[in-house]
Amino acid sequence: MIDESFQWRKEYTVNDLSESVLPKWLFEIGALFLHGYDKEGYKLFWFKVKHHTRDPKQQLDKKKLVAFWLEHYAKRDHGKPLTVVFDMAETGISHIDLDFVRFIVNCFTDYYPNFLTKIVIFEMPWIMNAAFKIVKGWLGPDAISMLKFTNKSDVQEYISGEYLPPHMGGTDSFKYSYPPLVDDDFQTPLCENGPITNEDEHESKEELDADTKETGELNEAQNLNQKKMNSIEHISKSEETDKTEVKPKNAKKALTTFKGPLLHISPAEELYFGSKETGEKKCLIVLTNVTKNVVAFKVRTTAPEKYRVKPSNSSCEPGTSLDIIVSLHGGFSASLQDRFLIMAAEMDQSSGAGAPELTQFWKDVPRTKVMEHRLRCHVIESSKPSSLTLKDNAFNVPAKTNEDLHIQLFYFQLTRLLQINKRLEEQMNRCLWFQQLSVVLSLLSVTVAAFCFYLASAQRS
Repeated sequence: MIDESFQWRKEYTVNDLSESVLPKWLFEIGALFLHGYDKEGYKLFWFKVKHHTRDPKQQLDKKKLVAFWLEHYAKRDHGKPLTVVFDMAETGISHIDLDFVRFIVNCFTDYYPNFLTKIVIFEMPWIMNAAFKIVKGWLGPDAISMLKFTNKSDVQEYISGEYLPPHMGGTDSFKYSYPPLVDDDFQTPLCENGPITNEDEHESKEELDADTKETGELNEAQNLNQKKMNSIEHISKSEETDKTEVKPKNAKKALTTFKGPLLHISPAEELYFGSKETGEKKCLIVLTNVTKNVVAFKVRTTAPEKYRVKPSNSSCEPGTSLDIIVSLHGGFSASLQDRFLIMAAEMDQSSGAGAPELTQFWKDVPRTKVMEHRLRCHVIESSKPSSLTLKDNAFNVPAKTNEDLHIQLFYFQLTRLLQINKRLEEQMNRCLWFQQLSVVLSLLSVTVAAFCFYLASAQRS
């Protein structure tokens, strides 16, 4: 399979696929695109079947478009699974293309095997039933169970109305257009004080001042702890020159850190929020500038009405770390569909770091020089301690050390490993069940054959 994957990537030049390589009209018709999330928080990969017509001359370019989107998503979201939606409204015989469907199926079964969670097929015409019987033959038992045939009355079992277009019974006003390439996430920058609502107007000034004071205390505590860590590391390094085999005990690193060219970001993938029951509504993001220049950053989200971020648009000095506190606003709760985008770019030494300078900087900086990193939200149902979740009373304990954070990060990593292990066990149990079923059917076949042989022998005698 590895060999076949490399051959396939070479044949379709997957690593070199870009918008400039593919015909522009393929993007303009909007037959394939990523938009929205299902109820489990997985990205939706839309196939608008009515925009596809069978044409052998265009087939290779269309297949490359599928590969482009899958590779684009794989690099952007690091292989997080997605849900495929075949919107078959207003389709007929002219849109049936089994070769193209088989290519899509092979992409998910052979070349991106962990991407697929389910295939939602909306309003498949009865005339295509025979074609889909052939498609089922290409799928294994597990893949067949992923097929969800839906219509307007039951499609919201899998996708909420906010991500469904009106013709599917939803309220999503999204209309596909190109250029630019569709990226419906992170359109609105966050602000430090959250959205302006009636609740904000009633929020007392003292509460905001206390919040700011708590944040300052936390930053002071972390700076103190950072100095301690630096002194320990300095001592450890001097010991290493005498005894090269001895490693410093305190030289710990965060277990989940994204190491970018400009910033190291911890956590690497997910922000952990509590459910309404646990009441955990604050998370910590730690940015570390690994360059020799000042790095400007800003934070965006898919749900700006829910979150406050302090600071949301600032800069980080060379070689220093900075805390970003993300808190849920008002009575909102975190959702698996929520995403955060951290954007960073190097500033010139002569550039100022004030608000006007940063605003102008982001207007002028080329997109190619901007580092981007995305974070997902994870909702914790239990009240277990979280490495990345700061309870309200945590801000009353400014003496929280980096070691505490490391221990909590370890617990979360362990919890995730246990969850992955549980899913693997479930998959193995399914495989064993199919294996046992196959053995039983084989034994039954042998028994029937032996019985028939016995009857035939008895009749001869």
